[in-house]
Amino acid sequence: MFNKKNKEKVYFITGGGTGGHIYPAVSIINTLVDSNVDIKNIYYLGNKKNLEYEIAQKNGYNFLSYSAKGMPRKLSFGFILWLFGLLVSTLKAMTYFIKYQPDVVFATGGYVCAPALFCAILFHTPYVMHESDIQPGIVTRFFAPCAKSVSVAFEDAKKLIKSKNIFVNGNPIRQEFTAISKKQAREELSLKDNFTILIMGGSLGARTINNSSFKILKEYANKEGYEILWQTGKKNFDEITKKILDEFEELPDNLVLQPYFDKMYLALLSSDVAISRAGSLSLSEICASSLPSILIPYPYASQNHQKKNAMSLVKNKAALMIEDKDCNGDTLYDKVNELINNKELLSDLSYNAYKLAKLNSAQNIVNQLNQAIK
Repeated sequence: MFNKKNKEKVYFITGGGTGGHIYPAVSIINTLVDSNVDIKNIYYLGNKKNLEYEIAQKNGYNFLSYSAKGMPRKLSFGFILWLFGLLVSTLKAMTYFIKYQPDVVFATGGYVCAPALFCAILFHTPYVMHESDIQPGIVTRFFAPCAKSVSVAFEDAKKLIKSKNIFVNGNPIRQEFTAISKKQAREELSLKDNFTILIMGGSLGARTINNSSFKILKEYANKEGYEILWQTGKKNFDEITKKILDEFEELPDNLVLQPYFDKMYLALLSSDVAISRAGSLSLSEICASSLPSILIPYPYASQNHQKKNAMSLVKNKAALMIEDKDCNGDTLYDKVNELINNKELLSDLSYNAYKLAKLNSAQNIVNQLNQAIK
């Protein structure tokens, strides 16, 4: 560790690539600030080309960039280039460690974390890790043995991580999930007090979900008593918009179409049912919103972790699931219709989802960070 007597504590936060890695990091930063840590002493380490940079800029965070990229799955020339890039990124991270002398590092997993964690070991800086998924990733499994503590979202993840200090905290979520009512959320989105269907596929979108949702739109567009929130993903927004306009000539009055909801908590809290991939953070936010859901796991996720995430909710009778290969307009519409017409099932899923929510996760992780510094 660096010799920093009588100086304010400095925190390095790292994690990126997808919202599932970024938003837990954002939640921890906000909780640190709420506990009187000066934001000027918190630094977000990530890739300037990724979503984490955009979010850090919007929130006014200090951002330290290096060009870490995902690891190729096969031995090839590309793998050699990746190793060289990892070395360059680690050397860049070393300059940040020397300049800012962090007291602790918090990492949410994924390739973006690797350079910072290598440096934490090199400089004997304590670090705490958080694993969002039920199936831990390579970076988590590799660095967990040297971590001061490891936080996991799922109980089943514990047996796959080598660490003497593991806490089942759930995923840290944004404070707005406990501070805003459904009525307030709907007012902010200018929604009527109707049955609201949320279609979402993560920050990048999900082609299967988008393509399968057109039948739902056709059935409920401009229909009295219904609202539809549709997050297409940034890559798919123009294509989906064109298809809707070709069908309806103009956007239906009861449709809110967005490439991405910056305030995702408003969309979740406004809704009565969600159609979603099964990324761990999405599931945590769905549970915090007490929201019944139809989950369509991404079939190409590493080690099929999305299906494992989804099954953990299904086993607790907190969600329904459709395999990606079985998801089409008819199967998805039938599931939505089943929920709309079965108020008891809708209520049970809502209750069971909320039972799985862990609303104190962020504060518990911040306590682990502060414990690691001592």
